[in-house]
Amino acid sequence: MSAKEARRYSDGASASIFLLEYPPISLFKVFDKTIAGRNGDIPIRVYQAIDGKNLPIIVYFHGGGFVLRDIDSHDKVCRKIAKDNKAIVISVGYRLAPEHKFPKPLHDCYDATVWAAEHAASLNADSDRIVVMGDSAGGNLASAVCMMSRDLGGPQILHQVLIYPCTDGRLIQPSVDQFGEGYLLTKKMMRWFLDHYMSKPEDVYHPYFSLLLAEDLKNLPPAFVITAEYDPLKDEGRAYAKRLEEAGNKVRYKDYEGMIHAFISMPKVSPIVKGCFKDIQTELTKVLQVEAVN
Repeated sequence: MSAKEARRYSDGASASIFLLEYPPISLFKVFDKTIAGRNGDIPIRVYQAIDGKNLPIIVYFHGGGFVLRDIDSHDKVCRKIAKDNKAIVISVGYRLAPEHKFPKPLHDCYDATVWAAEHAASLNADSDRIVVMGDSAGGNLASAVCMMSRDLGGPQILHQVLIYPCTDGRLIQPSVDQFGEGYLLTKKMMRWFLDHYMSKPEDVYHPYFSLLLAEDLKNLPPAFVITAEYDPLKDEGRAYAKRLEEAGNKVRYKDYEGMIHAFISMPKVSPIVKGCFKDIQTELTKVLQVEAVN
């Protein structure tokens, strides 16, 4: 398929394949906005869980292999994250490949994070409590934003939550072949996504593209790294968590038994999915110092 054909298929199949059927979650305020980035306007959706001031900020980057999905596809996920953590969630509609190749999607994500820090007060948020979070390609982008923030001197990021992140564009980890067929995400799909995302073959070795290959992983925010037992991305996620820890960063790693890629969007499949959200809430309750929501 072309990227456009794949997007039409992905959007139409989301209800049946991804089972995005969380109960309706009502929040204090939800609105769409367009902000300025270096490559042009960036759409965002802002979720304010409760009526309050100085709320923590969670900047969320959706998955979809850098090619698919959008703010709407992850609306219910973001609503739940906002409610669970009594937070302002900013969902970023970054540019997609292949129309916008590496590093433009990453630039959008970093620019949106900078914007969130600079405009925290007008959002009823606290610029000292910023978390970045993402699933799959979004997990890659979230951690790359942390690297950029370190390398460029800000903004200060308190924590990163990486949900089955892609961290190695070489596709050589054992789980890529072990679970490369029959578990939703396939090795062929992964190659298709990465070929669309890279501007040139050597991008695979750039530390912001393949996080696992970065020489310097010191002085990064604490991380909660999540993987799924039957996911081609499992081994690279686990390896990245290990490398972060070896570099002196605080890391929590958890592999969710019986789960496949994209399970965060499948609440009907297993109670383990709800348990994962609870684990994220528990982790961020300690970090953000907010009262837990049952």
